[in-house]
Amino acid sequence: MPLENLNHFLVLADDLEVTRDFYVEVLGLRVGDRPPFQFPGYWIYLGDRAVVHLAKLNADQSQKDYLGAHQRAADTGAIDHVAFEATGLKEMIAKLAACDIPARHRRVPDVGLYQLFIQDPNGVTVELNYPASEGAEFGG
Repeated sequence: MPLENLNHFLVLADDLEVTRDFYVEVLGLRVGDRPPFQFPGYWIYLGDRAVVHLAKLNADQSQKDYLGAHQRAADTGAIDHVAFEATGLKEMIAKLAACDIPARHRRVPDVGLYQLFIQDPNGVTVELNYPASEGAEFGG
């Protein structure tokens, strides 16, 4: 059976609430239903799909029993970033500036896709992809 789509990614967070606030307040996702696991965490939704799962980096025993013992590397290892399609480039640039979150701006050659690369509070690189038309005033 072929793969159909990417379901979610898990972020092991130093601070669950700060990380939750980043994905909700900065990126505009929302906290939603999460099964009653015996360890703290959040499921963060894009529309009706939980695309970001959050759990504590320094896990308690119940989390270790469920997920296994994990340690976050100093960098992201072989995974470089996660990406979202987005609209509202101008508004996001303003929001990032207001939140003092630096962003790297890029344009995909020949495609014109305009990109912002930012980091969540745990060092996870998040790529935001905007239509070429939205990047025109930013040199896109």
